[in-house]
Amino acid sequence: MSNKKGQGLSTNAIILIILGVIILVVLALGFMIGWNKLLPFLPSDNVETIKSSCASACTTENVYGFCSQERTLKADGLPLDANGKAQKSVTKNCKFFATTADYTKYGIVDCPNLCA
Repeated sequence: MSNKKGQGLSTNAIILIILGVIILVVLALGFMIGWNKLLPFLPSDNVETIKSSCASACTTENVYGFCSQERTLKADGLPLDANGKAQKSVTKNCKFFATTADYTKYGIVDCPNLCA
């Protein structure tokens, strides 16, 4: 009987398999527990989303959407709260964000004559 050796896995193949398993685990965790809990250090602001939804409410003359519907603005550099602590988010309506001096830097445009 001759000595036959089976073909072994190369180092590159083993490394690629390990990387693939790690990527699959990270993706599975991200979708199961949520990306904000998995990667809390990533910035998560929604300024552009609030800007576009407020502009859309103004364009369509949606009084409720602009004047009453509360939206949560998440951004860096929000004004301090009543206790002097830094805020991570503020929940107000588009009219408030567009007309209050501390929030005009985010570019949310006012819709004059829409809110009575």
